[in-house]
Amino acid sequence: MVLRFMDPFEELEQFLGGRGSGWRGGLMPMDAFEKEGIYTLKFDLPGVDPDHVDLLVENSILTVTAERKLEDTEGANWLLRERPTGTHSRQVRLGERLDTGSVNASYDQGVLTVTLPIREEAKPHRVAINRGSHQAIPVESGS
Repeated sequence: MVLRFMDPFEELEQFLGGRGSGWRGGLMPMDAFEKEGIYTLKFDLPGVDPDHVDLLVENSILTVTAERKLEDTEGANWLLRERPTGTHSRQVRLGERLDTGSVNASYDQGVLTVTLPIREEAKPHRVAINRGSHQAIPVESGS
């Protein structure tokens, strides 16, 4: 089964002419998956200097902000300019199961990888069933 994360503003962006680039309108393409109790989010940030990427976790919301600087092309005769520049951000609501105090992030070849473990108390676990004692009820003999 394939899950696709839908952006609630995607249709609005398309209506306003934001087609063609995942960065237009500030959306960063993202993959998200869970494996062995770790949630992993991968954001495509091509051409972004890692020093211009910021992560903030507040009130169970992860905010990724990235800035791609405008190239110094003074005097150039532009034929086409589709690569967006400027500051863009994306927010991801984090579930209560995640340990937001243990977020890790790395950046390699234009991909920001954020990992969040599931809180220990939120992981599935077996519950022991206590056995009752089967004691006979003493019967008094009456005469």
